[in-house]
Amino acid sequence: MRIRRRVVVAGVAAACVVAGVVVAVVPSLGGSDRTPAAATGTGVSTDDGDPTPTEVPPRSSGAGPGSRAGGSPGTTAPRPVTVPARPAATVAKDSPASVSYLRERYGVGPDEAARRLALQELSAPLAERLAEEFPREYGGMWLDQAAGGVLTLAATDVAPVAAAVSGVPDAVHVRVVPVRHSLRELTDAAARTATALDAAAGTDVVVDQQTNEVLVLTGDRIATDDARLAGALAAAGVPARAQARIADPAVQKACDPRYCAKAPMRGGIRLDVPRDDGTVGGCTSGFTVVVSGRSPYVLTAGHCVVGGRHQLVDRTWHQFLGPKVPVTVEAPNPGLAENAYPYDYAIMPYQRGASARWSSPSGGATAPGLVNYWCVPDNPRCGATGSRDVPITGHVPWSAIQTGWVVCATGAAYTPKAGEKYVDSGAGAGYLPGTRCGEIIGKTSGGIDVRICARPGDSGGPLFTETDGKALGILSHGDPGQGACTNPNERNSYAPVSTILDRANARTGNLLRIRLAARSLSAPVPR
Repeated sequence: MRIRRRVVVAGVAAACVVAGVVVAVVPSLGGSDRTPAAATGTGVSTDDGDPTPTEVPPRSSGAGPGSRAGGSPGTTAPRPVTVPARPAATVAKDSPASVSYLRERYGVGPDEAARRLALQELSAPLAERLAEEFPREYGGMWLDQAAGGVLTLAATDVAPVAAAVSGVPDAVHVRVVPVRHSLRELTDAAARTATALDAAAGTDVVVDQQTNEVLVLTGDRIATDDARLAGALAAAGVPARAQARIADPAVQKACDPRYCAKAPMRGGIRLDVPRDDGTVGGCTSGFTVVVSGRSPYVLTAGHCVVGGRHQLVDRTWHQFLGPKVPVTVEAPNPGLAENAYPYDYAIMPYQRGASARWSSPSGGATAPGLVNYWCVPDNPRCGATGSRDVPITGHVPWSAIQTGWVVCATGAAYTPKAGEKYVDSGAGAGYLPGTRCGEIIGKTSGGIDVRICARPGDSGGPLFTETDGKALGILSHGDPGQGACTNPNERNSYAPVSTILDRANARTGNLLRIRLAARSLSAPVPR
């Protein structure tokens, strides 16, 4: 292959274009932990025509012999990273509400929205490959919708990572920015810091890929005034800071009920919970899980059944005021329910005789779980497909979920009108239950923070990807609000499904083999 190379050096920076990816090669200068992309020249190519293909040998990363970044002796170019990708038009056809969200939020056309969703779909397998191939260089990634739907990759050595991804689909919208620490360094530092604080890495101590630092989340397992905290942060070896896990103001989304007594069980329907004090609270069903390889259970939020007003054995019902259909009962195993975000979960078996009432006619636990995708008048984003059930095809590990993804959530919160026979969930007049889509805006709580409207009564409801039916999390808490959705920047937080499954299996000694009910039970299903 003929190589045409043009290198322009100005001071200490050299910029190059690699198959549509604009790359800035910037030697380490010390000082700031992160150099802004604008200062380095890193960014998406804005040339009107196709850029001239250019091959750039990567700088030595100092990874040592055997590093994939440096290649084998005598070679300079890393092996290109390849990932499977579906056509943008196909992705868009499968996700009309996500397309509508992008069009309304960012003012883009249908083709641009489809492109962004296709890039989102390939980002998770791309992140996995980069972490494997460039453990000392790869620093994480996120999807920047506000900057034009750009997939931003962080790297301690920009050139080899950029060269490796130069051939991925939609490479012109992939940007590589320099950072000081690799994702592996940050992950290792988070693990050390968690150990020093007797906490859990990945939940109490997390990595923020966008800021290239470690976050210690205080307020539950780690007290804000923990005497060990300052020393642990100083000893992290990477930029590290503490922040409150749940920022004020935040309210739990659990209150009271909704309706839909149609089998099979699906995520997004109302679960009514009589409390010890005689009041009735409730949540929304999240996902179906399988326990001991065969028994279907229902996953919802832990604060629905664990707390001061839930000292007795809780049972859930559908349409408690009539016809009062039995659904689940609190499990006797204490490992199946917690109320401490992001461990906000309750894995509940069916009440005696209720399993047959709610089971799928296609085979019970072997059938894929479903989410109720319900279109309502105040949500025009459902597109032409209308209300439907979405089969769950697996779950995405929390570590692979990325800021900027467009996702959807279903909730059953409702305040009845005069004469209607439903328990008031506290949602407020004007709020209608159903499916809404929005954007992941952060993960620094140890959970999944989204820009999607929700109300009291939606707790436990499912967060999922419309494009391919992947489970992400269940609603825990968020900004206060009642009535119709009027705040476009409302923030709510979801407990990750992968975190819940790992935690519940660990607390039960891995004896129950708790898995998500999906097309394949070999969770998680790769994206």
